[in-house]
Amino acid sequence: MKKKILISTGGSGGHVIPALTIYNHLKNTYETLISTDVRGLKYIDKSYNVILVNTPKLNNLVLLPFSLFKVLLLIVRSLILLKKEDISVLISTGGYMSLPICLAAKLLGIEIFLIEPNMVLGRANKFYLNFSKKLICYSKNLINLPTGNQEKVVSISPLIRKEYYENSVNLKDENSFTVIIIGGSQGAKIFDDLLKKSFINISRKVPLKIIHQTNDKNINSLRNFYLQNNIENKVFSFAHNLNEILKKSDLCITRAGASSLAELSFLNIPFIAIPLPSSKDNHQYENAKYYKKLNCCWIINQKDFDDQKFEKFLLELVSKKGDYFMKKNNLKKLNYQNTWNNVNQKLLNIFNEN
Repeated sequence: MKKKILISTGGSGGHVIPALTIYNHLKNTYETLISTDVRGLKYIDKSYNVILVNTPKLNNLVLLPFSLFKVLLLIVRSLILLKKEDISVLISTGGYMSLPICLAAKLLGIEIFLIEPNMVLGRANKFYLNFSKKLICYSKNLINLPTGNQEKVVSISPLIRKEYYENSVNLKDENSFTVIIIGGSQGAKIFDDLLKKSFINISRKVPLKIIHQTNDKNINSLRNFYLQNNIENKVFSFAHNLNEILKKSDLCITRAGASSLAELSFLNIPFIAIPLPSSKDNHQYENAKYYKKLNCCWIINQKDFDDQKFEKFLLELVSKKGDYFMKKNNLKKLNYQNTWNNVNQKLLNIFNEN
């Protein structure tokens, strides 16, 4: 009988995407299930075995007694679920949404493995680390790792969705320099405000195409802005085929979520990271800093953004391209061993260790 594994995730794509990737690595070897909250459902299609565990936040003092009572009920429900499904291993991508499942697994003596894609150990994972077996991450130099836990850390190549490996066809338009702006599934409104005017002046000097992710409400106004200024563009909100869209780009301007940077890196697309200033423990900046140290990207702090300096920088980058190609080559060197089979074998070795 196959070992049964439950993967707990939810919330943002930064949690769910690594969980789905792990699921696809393990599904042929183990019987694999996935649990998520309501927010995570939009990232998961019907081909996955999904269980809904909708954990409330515990940050509202007025609702705290009700929320704690709901968490207690969810722990009981999780105990029943884990026993009924005969789960042998729990994998958590962190976040408060995994709390009931992780505590129930601890009570039942089920092995717990944590996934930390960021360069800073998340607060929930830091708590779960006390009763976990292994912490799987992308670097052993993890920030905020408590002393005495180094033996739990196992590093792997970044988790990349399988479709990113399957088609390496170059889809770029050779007649123009294509810039893609990625602000997450909700879009980053500040990107709309900060960047679009600079693109007008640059497009008058070099052939430029813009692919811009924004929120649903802003699609039409942003598209009209580009059309009125004769800039070839594609404006969108959420796309399941983001890998195909990324392959059409030369350069990306992005926040610094771990999954986004890993996928850009794998596709050898140099990027300008503008980390989210409010990210917990400044983890987005640390994610980008990892690639900056390897000379694979540029970082601009949002509070220091200057449209004239940005315009001058981007125009020079597009025109001369020496620094651009250096970073592109460094990305190739960084990812040459990141194959689906290599990552798959490493994960199987981790979960088969005992």
